[in-house]
Amino acid sequence: MNITVYLGATPGSDPALETAARALGAWIGKNGHHLVYGGSKCGLMGVLAESVLASGGKVTGVEPQFFVDDGFVYDAITELIVTRDMSERKAKMIELGDAFIAFPGGTGTLEEIAEVMSKVALRRLDAPCILYDLNGYYTGLKLLLDHMVEMGLSSPEKLSGITFAATLDEIIAALYAPRRLP
Repeated sequence: MNITVYLGATPGSDPALETAARALGAWIGKNGHHLVYGGSKCGLMGVLAESVLASGGKVTGVEPQFFVDDGFVYDAITELIVTRDMSERKAKMIELGDAFIAFPGGTGTLEEIAEVMSKVALRRLDAPCILYDLNGYYTGLKLLLDHMVEMGLSSPEKLSGITFAATLDEIIAALYAPRRLP
């Protein structure tokens, strides 16, 4: 399975983030899955890719040319796909993915997973869409999505393909859960 993971190129301030990134990467690699991610050697992105590779997995990085020019590429990854810009990068990462995980991250992570969430809600993408709610990181987003339903601006059916997972075990269960579309 190609697992696209969106996450930051910074380490964050909570040591639990690095520990969780290493655990997720080790699971991906040990279980014969393939990581698709943003291609950076920095921060949590680098930690995740390194742990997949150390566990025998393959890693595809998708990075826009301007990040390549700025020297952010992780040279040890299996494959690097260079795109013109961020829009092309997002499209390529979705094209390559069989499942999608948003690790705790910043605005870029939120933008990327929002597009996946929209495609899943509109039934234009039949793939697991998982937000890693590590230590309640995405609780505010879950509340916002619930509020959208309360306000009649969304529905439980549209949001049924979006999973919030607090642990790696919950992520694994969501990856293997039956799909929504016939």
